[in-house]
Amino acid sequence: MPRTRCYRGGVLTDEDFPIDQLSEHLSDASSVVWVDLCAPDLEDLQLVADELGLHRLAVEDAAQGRQRPKLDHYAGHDFLSAYSVQLDVDSGQLVTGEVHAFITPSALVTVRRDETFSLDSLLSRWDDEVALTELGVGALLHGLLDVVVDSHFEAVESLDDQIEQLEDLLFDDRPHDRSVQRRSFELRKSLVQLRRVVLPMREVVNTVMRRDIGLVTPELVPYYQDVYDHVLRATEWTESLRDLVNTILETNLTIQGNRLNIITKKVTSWAAIIAVPTAITGFYGQNLPYPGFARQSGFVTSSILILALSGALYLAFRRKDWL
Repeated sequence: MPRTRCYRGGVLTDEDFPIDQLSEHLSDASSVVWVDLCAPDLEDLQLVADELGLHRLAVEDAAQGRQRPKLDHYAGHDFLSAYSVQLDVDSGQLVTGEVHAFITPSALVTVRRDETFSLDSLLSRWDDEVALTELGVGALLHGLLDVVVDSHFEAVESLDDQIEQLEDLLFDDRPHDRSVQRRSFELRKSLVQLRRVVLPMREVVNTVMRRDIGLVTPELVPYYQDVYDHVLRATEWTESLRDLVNTILETNLTIQGNRLNIITKKVTSWAAIIAVPTAITGFYGQNLPYPGFARQSGFVTSSILILALSGALYLAFRRKDWL
């Protein structure tokens, strides 16, 4: 069912009224109306479009979904597309909630693809800021953008925490090569997806603040500047995290290479030590007379040579940190 609200002077005066009463509520010049449609069909969208005079192309974009974050300007209204995001910590996947908004001088219509984009935080923000809500549709739009951008910031913070845990796993005493590689790939994929959502928001918020659009009154400028600052910080943070994940992948490969070199060095050192008794026993195993041949003294001599030379090689390799 569609959700509706009507504000007069920033005060909520009516709620959950039928869509066909939009014109009646908008007849009062001081009224500001909000309508929310969750997973609507084209018929429901067309009903709202007929009431508010929305452009056919904007209605088609809202019905089809999967739009890039943008702000399109039409005669009489604007059309906004944005995404809220949330990080699934267990899987490392980014969950996105697509939301569209039709912005008229006296009405804000939000269209959600599903329940992923929750309205609880948005409604509580409007209810807690009555002094701001009385500034009109621009104030309602600010609340919507603020909720969306805050979700971006929270997702970036969660990704930062996960990357820090990945760094600890990378330098653990026990090797976790497979876990590090899989987790790095999951986080890198989420960062790429987050970048596609966050980066265009800088242009969206900047366009909303333009004077020729007329959505932001002088009283709302500081609030939109705060949202724009959060967008910039989220964008820069996302870019730095992408570089950090790439650095972790490269570091993991370097650590694997260093570990392989150490293993090769140790195996080679032990092979050199084992070669000494092999050579001595091979010499004493020949069928030709030699000093100590077929005598107990020959066994003692060979044993002393094996222990002495093997011990000398072991100490030499330990001194060079090869073992």
